[in-house]
Amino acid sequence: MKAVFGLGNPGLAYALTRHNVGFEVVDLYRKVHRLRARGRIEHSALVYSWDDLLLVKPMTCMNDSGRAVRGVLAKHGIPARNALVIFDDLDLPLGRLRVLAAGGPGSHKGMGSVVQFLGTEEVPRLRVGIEVEGRDAAGRDYVLDRFRPEEWQAVVPALERAVEAIDLFRAVGIDAAMTRINRKLDLL
Repeated sequence: MKAVFGLGNPGLAYALTRHNVGFEVVDLYRKVHRLRARGRIEHSALVYSWDDLLLVKPMTCMNDSGRAVRGVLAKHGIPARNALVIFDDLDLPLGRLRVLAAGGPGSHKGMGSVVQFLGTEEVPRLRVGIEVEGRDAAGRDYVLDRFRPEEWQAVVPALERAVEAIDLFRAVGIDAAMTRINRKLDLL
């Protein structure tokens, strides 16, 4: 069993914001694979089950995501190495993806919460770049703002590649996902 956690903030006020890219990836994955199963609430998270995969949207605030991640993993007996955490990243250009098997959370407070609650940095993650050159807004305001219409031209292909990354992670593991997704992006 594997679990994919798309980080974001619950509520309509945060829908389609840069900080909710993780939610967008989970939603697109469900759409692409035509998963119609209803989600259920477990440990402050909306959980969708599909065969050997859990798709999870923590319903905590972003900065407390680790509580939901730990609860869902514990309930299902899934080790951290079989979880993939998807989140927005200001350190990557808009539309760029980076898959990693482990590492620190950087400046991302949601990933920081995950690392804190799990007690390890050995958590696979998929970072989705949201930075644009020359932005005016401060980090907090910027991540809580919605994508501009012209930015969706970079966001949509990134979301599609993120779905591919989940499929690779599920089928062949994090190392293959890193090799394929990171190499493909380095060629762009």
